[in-house]
Amino acid sequence: MGGLVHDAAGRLLLIRRGHAPSAGLWSVPGGRVEPGESEPDAVVREVREETGLRVRPVSVAGQVRIAGPGVLFTVTDWRCDLAGDDQTPVAGDDAVDVAFVDAAGLTALEDAGRMAPGVVAALTGWGLLPRR
Repeated sequence: MGGLVHDAAGRLLLIRRGHAPSAGLWSVPGGRVEPGESEPDAVVREVREETGLRVRPVSVAGQVRIAGPGVLFTVTDWRCDLAGDDQTPVAGDDAVDVAFVDAAGLTALEDAGRMAPGVVAALTGWGLLPRR
């Protein structure tokens, strides 16, 4: 599962992954649901681990399917609000970099082939691209 977090300016929170899958590429923060953990709790934990930010899950934005070696993952992405205004993202855990990006920044990453596959298409389909 992943967390879709926009700041007050409408920019989207992205991380640059440090490990497979998608090592070196930009994506939304997220990961796996631990045993006994709900998806909302998992999204809160993953966003906190990878960015240091506190969030509140609001609703399911949608699902994407990602092919892995011999497996097909179904990833549920959650729209989240920041839980407090005075927060600065700091890369941690699987993230080697973190940033809030505007529409131009997202387009530049996508055009340079630096976005994880399917992220921009999913955000477009769900109407959750960053504002200009």
